[in-house]
Amino acid sequence: MENSLTLLEYNSKIKELVHDPSVQGCWVTAETSDLRVSRGHCYLELIQKNEEGATVARLGAVIWASTFARLNDFFLRETGSHLSTSMGVMVKVNATFHEQFGLKAVITDINPRYTLGDMERIRREIIAKLTMDGIIDMNKQLSWPLVPQRIAVISARGAAGYGDFMNQLHNNDYGLKFYTCLFEAVMQGVNTVPSVIAALDRIAAVLEMFDCLVIIRGGGATTDLNSFDNYELGSNIAQFPLPVITGIGHDRDVTIPDMVSKLHVKTPTAAAQFLVQCGIAQLDRLNELATLVVTSARDAVAHSREQLAYYGNYIPITAQKLVETSRLRLGNYAQSIPLVLKSRLGNERTGLQHKQQAIKLAVTSGFEREKMRLAALADKVQLLSPQNILDRGYSLTTIDGHVVTSATDVKCGDRLETMLKDGKVISVVE
Repeated sequence: MENSLTLLEYNSKIKELVHDPSVQGCWVTAETSDLRVSRGHCYLELIQKNEEGATVARLGAVIWASTFARLNDFFLRETGSHLSTSMGVMVKVNATFHEQFGLKAVITDINPRYTLGDMERIRREIIAKLTMDGIIDMNKQLSWPLVPQRIAVISARGAAGYGDFMNQLHNNDYGLKFYTCLFEAVMQGVNTVPSVIAALDRIAAVLEMFDCLVIIRGGGATTDLNSFDNYELGSNIAQFPLPVITGIGHDRDVTIPDMVSKLHVKTPTAAAQFLVQCGIAQLDRLNELATLVVTSARDAVAHSREQLAYYGNYIPITAQKLVETSRLRLGNYAQSIPLVLKSRLGNERTGLQHKQQAIKLAVTSGFEREKMRLAALADKVQLLSPQNILDRGYSLTTIDGHVVTSATDVKCGDRLETMLKDGKVISVVE
């Protein structure tokens, strides 16, 4: 078509628009991404993320070698770290547009105070969330074991801080024995958080084998420790079921793990010194107890000797007094026994006389009662005597000595004897 432009022509028009002063020399806040240095030039992307973490803006940028050397040295002096990926920065940029390479921001200056402030802002937001979730002090509330000797360690194996910790712990002047197990992790850069959390999970799987956990890292630039300022990492350490000691960085450095751990020490060496001091404290306590036992034993022996000496002197005197007292008591008994016996015999004699009289009265009374009872029985026997019955006109018939009480008791030919009051009659049944 007549009105169409070539791409080069169109890009030239864009280039003319980019020269507008309003997009030149502007201070821009962003986050660094994909930063790399090549031939002295620093190439990177400036990005912006929303609250959900999604990237909403992106712009390629460059710091030319002539400027990068100066800015990098300045940034290092102010923050203690070189420029790197995933940093919040405030940079001064000039917009450029090249017909062949497209739009790019040329960075001419940097404000390191913004980077430090952004780090602090992120840290405060994490602390506020941990506090709101009610977990920030959970690890601090755990109790220390009496003597923490079985130590799980999270560190990088070749790190100087780990070496200092092991040397200080195992070569202590008191010969205290500690048992350590290293769970290796990346302690710097973007892989720090997943690596340390993975190490925490491995320790949690064998939790009963350890008394406490030590997380250590040697010193470094302040910004090198930014990777530790992470909510997920802080949450895992705060809720870890073993008391945690953190020795990350230098005295001036305080990271999120330091804030949520049971104990924060300045350096890895200080972590080892704390554990050694725990052992020394218990050794001192044992020595005190040993001294107390020895002293108590000596005091007990001395007291026992005093008691034995006292008893050695006291027993003969006491025995003599007991013998004399017993002799007097026996003499009193010897004098009192005849009197007691005479009195007792008199009492018993009087008692016997009373019992004799009582027996006589009882026998006489019983005899009279039985005599009366026999007389009554005799009267009854007399009254019921067969002769008495016969005298009143009755008769008694028997067969062979057996009394006949019914006509059915006799048969023809039986010989009957009939008793009357004045004799008997013999008859035969026909």
